[in-house]
Amino acid sequence: MDYDSNSWIWEGVYNHPHVLGGLMVTAALLGLSTSYFGGMTHSWSNLGIFPKKRSGKRRVRVYMDGCFDLMHYGHANALRQAKALGDELVVGLVSDEEILANKGPPVLSMEERLTLVSGLKWVDEVITDAPYAITEEFLNRLFYEYNIDYVIHGDDPCLLPDGTDAYAAAKKAGRYKQIKRTEGVSSTDIVGRIMSSLKDQKAREDLNGTDAKPQEESKPKVSHLSQFLPTSRRIVQFSNGKGPGPDARIVYIDGAFDLFHAGHVEILKKARQLGDFLLVGIHSDETVSSQRGNHYPIMHLHERSLSVLACGYVDEVIIGAPWEITKDMITTFNISAVVRGTVAEKSLYSERDPYEVPKSMGIFHLLESPKDITTTSVAQRILANHEAYVKRNAKKAQSEKRYYEEKTYVTGD
Repeated sequence: MDYDSNSWIWEGVYNHPHVLGGLMVTAALLGLSTSYFGGMTHSWSNLGIFPKKRSGKRRVRVYMDGCFDLMHYGHANALRQAKALGDELVVGLVSDEEILANKGPPVLSMEERLTLVSGLKWVDEVITDAPYAITEEFLNRLFYEYNIDYVIHGDDPCLLPDGTDAYAAAKKAGRYKQIKRTEGVSSTDIVGRIMSSLKDQKAREDLNGTDAKPQEESKPKVSHLSQFLPTSRRIVQFSNGKGPGPDARIVYIDGAFDLFHAGHVEILKKARQLGDFLLVGIHSDETVSSQRGNHYPIMHLHERSLSVLACGYVDEVIIGAPWEITKDMITTFNISAVVRGTVAEKSLYSERDPYEVPKSMGIFHLLESPKDITTTSVAQRILANHEAYVKRNAKKAQSEKRYYEEKTYVTGD
């Protein structure tokens, strides 16, 4: 296509990306890979449609901090927006001690949170043990030691125990920029979902290591509904927008990827090292429920898909991938290797090996999982500290309510 003679077409694509996004999400919902559109999307930057930052100027470095506990797509979207405000994104990871003092006990350790944050495609650098409140002293370190130009945070309140704004110093210095909070999810919300799903005694027994098969029910239980509304635009924002090369070695790995955690990141990293292109199959909510019990998944299909897409080791996902890998699927996606980690959730009902076909073809590989963390073990931590997390959630809800009430009173809205 001649760009110059068809500039009005490409201007339309640029100004209205949701049109292409609609095609991509439709393909995804039909179980197709969005890489079918790679031929169209990967050439956009070559055509100069999306403006590139000037290489002659000093690169703008932006800083965003957080606890990033129970990492979810809302965190990922916040960091994506922050990266868009500069050239390099530096992330400050609040220490376990600071989280405990200001919010309550963290679910994930510093090491696990570091794995999750550093594995995101938009993150360039991570500062560990960052303070919960940005003091003038730490702000000077950011400006002069790390060459930070702007401090970024969402439009939701971040309050200290005394009710003051944690970002007051950055705002006072005129080096603060704000992004929009991703509605429909938060770590507090996810803890609530987990606790709600575990009210069923059978679910508690499963988490305690019982092998007894739960009684089957006519309909899956939905004890805590997600408020997330997926859009084609959000999927496009998280996607790489390009498919594999003609001779690429495509590696396939599948799973639920529920409560996306450090174990997921590490096995995806290991899988990616086996080829040129990593294709990830994400099982549907119905498939996860049928294999693991009606109290799963905690996160819904499109939430889980965005979390996986945000990982820097992932090139493409199949949304709603089949449980059993067929020869037709391997041929369609030109898969060279199918892999699985040694650490995985137990299937309660599967009577047939879902990897039977790739094993018979000699392309199946069992990878040693670098970490033994699972979705169940994360849920167990929250269950074991039930009272502490209930208090933590209530504390945050009260502080946010007080903040918004005072804001309404001052502004007169």
